[in-house]
Amino acid sequence: MGKWTVWIRGVGGIVWGPYMLVFITALGVWLTLRTGGFQFRRLGTVLRQTVGSLFGKGRRGPSDRGISPFQAVSTALAGTLGTGNIAGVATAIVAGGPGAVFWMWVSAFFSMMTKYAEVVLAVRYRERGGDGTYRGGPMYYIQKGLGTPWLGAVYAVFCVLASFGIGNATQVNTMAAGLRDSFGIPAAATGLGTAAAVCLVIVGGIRRLGGITQVLVPVMAVLYMGGGCLVLGANAAQLPGALALIVKSAFTPWAAAGGAAGYGVMQAVRFGVSRGVFSNEAGLGSASIAHASADAAGPVEQGLWGIFEVFVDTVVMCGFSGLIILSSGDLWLSGLDGAALTSAAFTRVLGPEGGWVVAVSMLFFAFSSVLGWAWYGECALGWLTGGSRPCLTLYRLLYVAAAGLSAGLSLDFVWNLSDVLNGLMAAPNMLALICLSGQVVRMTRDWEQK
Repeated sequence: MGKWTVWIRGVGGIVWGPYMLVFITALGVWLTLRTGGFQFRRLGTVLRQTVGSLFGKGRRGPSDRGISPFQAVSTALAGTLGTGNIAGVATAIVAGGPGAVFWMWVSAFFSMMTKYAEVVLAVRYRERGGDGTYRGGPMYYIQKGLGTPWLGAVYAVFCVLASFGIGNATQVNTMAAGLRDSFGIPAAATGLGTAAAVCLVIVGGIRRLGGITQVLVPVMAVLYMGGGCLVLGANAAQLPGALALIVKSAFTPWAAAGGAAGYGVMQAVRFGVSRGVFSNEAGLGSASIAHASADAAGPVEQGLWGIFEVFVDTVVMCGFSGLIILSSGDLWLSGLDGAALTSAAFTRVLGPEGGWVVAVSMLFFAFSSVLGWAWYGECALGWLTGGSRPCLTLYRLLYVAAAGLSAGLSLDFVWNLSDVLNGLMAAPNMLALICLSGQVVRMTRDWEQK
């Protein structure tokens, strides 16, 4: 297994090397240019038609055709808001310096258009499932838009496999580690509890999943950000210096720890962009599967929720974690990494209760990712098998079993394999986005003219 881990890690280094990161970023820049900076020009419209619609008279609820637009974005955020928002940001700072946060933000603003294009195409080419609800995603627009069903099948296979890795095993394992370290809960108990909870949710299909995530996502965001605001309030005097450090480090190479550890601009760019992509999943196409299930007014209207999703996930949540860490003095140079570093920043201000906040937040974040990816994998398998009920039932059973068995595993191999599968998902999806971008531009212009 050790040799396989080394080999998979090497493949992952190639798949997620600088060329892939440049390609993903360039795609977002290209879509931004082709739409005339749509996400910047229409920022007010995006906020009014997403957050604003939740409080207006025109609020759309679920119907017999699908879930509401807010439930769809909640399900998508359930898949993207994961351990990366807490642990991944800390890893980016340790590996690339504070400037990584700046480049994470930059990549996010362009990734908004990548996610927007994915959602627009997913709604444009979706179909009605056997239960009357909508089904869509990259496999649909690759098949119907490009006319290449074999490439759609390649995407769907990788999506199903990735759902067991990055969407299930890695999340449950991280959740179990946090609960064990903070509360002494055995990993086996976490695995069994997670498996039971996942089973209760996914047997109800997308309607039950949407109903759960529309409550779970706001609750976990309020919990984490509520505790984080207390930390930032205590560190208010250090916030201007933290922001200045982020900007300065993004453009200036410098040495830390007396010159023992150096941080270059390219390190900041590399880790900021890569962690941003892993966090918001723009380019993978996975979240568009959830958006396609919405009973939306139209493709562009739901695409606005895709822009909002990236904004919340990367600009707000990842930036929030970065400021918490960097406003805590030189804690990020202490040798801690990942969730342990974020937890230490909370604990420094809130005491042991701060560690509990991070542990419980990790529980919610990881569990929401498990739920979101369950739907992604099920939709991809349904597309491959023509909606075969026995196949979907078998998938659900295997997914629940994987959640129960993953808590106590050593997942270095699974993490690296999941990275590879994510990269392989991105390749056919980005090819489709390039080829179908003209349709995205036309639909966007038509919507703006109306």
